[in-house]
Amino acid sequence: MNNLITDIKNLELETIKNLRNSKSANTLRAYQSDYNDFSLFCSKNGFQAMPTQPKILALYLTHLSSYSKYSTLKRRLASISILHKTKGHYIDTKHPIIMENLMGIKRVNGSNQKGKKPLLINDLKVLIEAIHQSKEKDFRKTRDKALVLIGFSGGFRRSELVDVEYEDIEFVSEGVKIFVKRSKTDQSGEGMTKAIPYFDNKNFCPVKSLKNWIEVSELKKGKIFNISDKSVALIIKKYANYAGLDGHRYAGHSLRSGFATSTAESGAEERNIMAMTGHKSTEMVRRYIKEANLFKNNALNKIKI
Repeated sequence: MNNLITDIKNLELETIKNLRNSKSANTLRAYQSDYNDFSLFCSKNGFQAMPTQPKILALYLTHLSSYSKYSTLKRRLASISILHKTKGHYIDTKHPIIMENLMGIKRVNGSNQKGKKPLLINDLKVLIEAIHQSKEKDFRKTRDKALVLIGFSGGFRRSELVDVEYEDIEFVSEGVKIFVKRSKTDQSGEGMTKAIPYFDNKNFCPVKSLKNWIEVSELKKGKIFNISDKSVALIIKKYANYAGLDGHRYAGHSLRSGFATSTAESGAEERNIMAMTGHKSTEMVRRYIKEANLFKNNALNKIKI
């Protein structure tokens, strides 16, 4: 009997270990950051954070709703639940007090996400010109131009972009193939290859810019850009400000959303956009397509004035 109890305990520990290993390091850090905010709320109000109760979670979500988007509430709830699982605890996130509270918040505050602006084609061109005209050193400008053009053209997430290594790149006659080892929606690590063709306009060609950066930096191994994912956002904001755009309205994700929206505007099929971005669900991609079609399919276009 004692041996059976010991075996069950070992199985529990192994299961918890597997749950942790199922997520990437970046994802776990994001979960931990969300949980830390919840833990601080509990500490200030004399609640137990781990394990917690549905009522405490409902109170936290109400508190959060006064200054956060509905999508943030949903993400925090998921993060807290997952962190509990990795510690061997279970929370009923479908408990009526949580679900009905969220429904009430959604009805009052709405759920429309107003995120950062996508970097569309015209914005991208202005940003690249700003890089050329900036007072940064040529070495830095060459890197930043390659970063922006590759990030946009590949529909990269920030974390994917900064994780690209020299060994992941293969230049071919049609352009460049970049292997993404792991991403947010590929927790099993199967990887995917993004193919970026040469552009006719050499000034805005991502393949040519990447080649230039590799040549100038004399890279032979390791990370291509050797920066943090937060630095991607700072670079975008900096050159947006140089270009006379409002830097606060752009972020690292603006490259990815800009790719999806711009290709949708140009008539690219949903499945082809998803093949490049790596989206597993059509929900987000259809949101980009809807944004792209606001003027394209506008009923007012039929009026002759």
